[in-house]
Amino acid sequence: MIRLVEAAGFRLVAKSEVNANPRDTADHPNGVWTLPPRLRLPEGDDGEKYRAIGESDRMTLKFEKR
Repeated sequence: MIRLVEAAGFRLVAKSEVNANPRDTADHPNGVWTLPPRLRLPEGDDGEKYRAIGESDRMTLKFEKR
């Protein structure tokens, strides 16, 4: 992600793990949509496992135009 944005003429200024979720293993049956708030669950699943994980792991990046 960083290389793509830098190739478009931006410079990485800062990054943060403020939105990270270490409980998100990123291997869910319906991808990120399996997790809240969407909860697109496999048939017969009540969703408690996915509610316990919470929202998806995210990155926060700050760029400035060169």
